[in-house]
Amino acid sequence: MALIKSATEIAKMKESGRIVAKTLRLVSAEIAPGRTPQELDALADKIIREEGGVPSFLGYRGYPAATCISVNNVVVHGIPTADPLKEGDVISLDFGVVKDGWHADGAWTFAVGEISAVAQKLMNVTKESLFQGIAKAKPGNTIGDIGHAVQKYVESYGFGVVRELVGHGIGQKLHDEPHNVPMFGKPGKGEKLREGMCICIEPMINEGTYKVNTLSDGWSVVTADDKLSAHYEHTIAITKNGPVILTSED
Repeated sequence: MALIKSATEIAKMKESGRIVAKTLRLVSAEIAPGRTPQELDALADKIIREEGGVPSFLGYRGYPAATCISVNNVVVHGIPTADPLKEGDVISLDFGVVKDGWHADGAWTFAVGEISAVAQKLMNVTKESLFQGIAKAKPGNTIGDIGHAVQKYVESYGFGVVRELVGHGIGQKLHDEPHNVPMFGKPGKGEKLREGMCICIEPMINEGTYKVNTLSDGWSVVTADDKLSAHYEHTIAITKNGPVILTSED
């Protein structure tokens, strides 16, 4: 069964989530043609530590950076490179923060300068699908209710919902119970949601096919057809009054 957090524990996760949100805001302001993912990663690492946190991803299963930075056809787990960003790219920043032993995890996709209409549509739909899923994160609903809401919304626009990568529980571990929170599914199926559960809802949505491949670096997951992908994620606490977003600054 999923681990239940107390109000005190959720407040500690909220502080980690505040750092995630602040870091996303400050780093995203530096996204521009010519900047490199490695520069953005270094800035994120600096901000997280200045706020009293530690990057959750750094060293996790051997991962070599503070953030995952995925550009264009990279879905998730892109290792930050020294390749300058170009006008028209889309870039996803994904990272976690641990502070006082409690984790939060978030992701957001951004435009590099002016982007194509299809890239903007993909970003808009993926972002809205995140909130469609969050709206179902209530006690008594199921994990399948969340996934179905995301899948139904995304597929109505003809985009592909990645199957091989899913959301997850979170707490004192970066990946905690429940270990699988898919962004697809059937209403009423899967584990029942209970007050005090904390989960990461993270649609990974592809312009074309939902199928993906992993590159030889062992980390970078790319779209099978080399089309664009977008990724948005919030850490959520399930409360008696409904879902509470922990990865925000307010």
